[in-house]
Amino acid sequence: MQLTRQIGEHLVAAELGRLGYIAAPFAGNVPLYDLFAADSRGHAIPIQVKAINGGSWQFNADAFLDIEVKNGEQVVKGTKKLLNPKLLCIFVLLVERGKDEFYLFHLSDLQKHCVKVYKPRGRSSKNPDSRHCAVSPKEFSRFKENWELLESALQQ
Repeated sequence: MQLTRQIGEHLVAAELGRLGYIAAPFAGNVPLYDLFAADSRGHAIPIQVKAINGGSWQFNADAFLDIEVKNGEQVVKGTKKLLNPKLLCIFVLLVERGKDEFYLFHLSDLQKHCVKVYKPRGRSSKNPDSRHCAVSPKEFSRFKENWELLESALQQ
């Protein structure tokens, strides 16, 4: 798991370099982002990176949704206000050398996905306390190799 994360962050940094950007990854765990990318003008943005070897990217729905438990049942009260809805996310599917896939989108896109797919749990669920949510490469195929988003983010 830790190795997958590290590989993903370094692959993103390398790909950014190939595209002519400067990438500065962080050695430790910065809560909201994993690296900075800058263009030749010095404009920089933070980037959140997540990597998987297969399957889907996992996350907690309560990062995006206001979830309350009433009488043992989860109730979604609405969406949470994101600190940085335009945060650029780059999710990586590790395939094999030279064939890895990059998915670029805003954090708000992940929140919209969560709103669409999250099923509140209740007493009859295997794990009624779970806030698990996931997104597969297929579900985010429209964001595959969406490098234009990086350039537009650096223009703002």
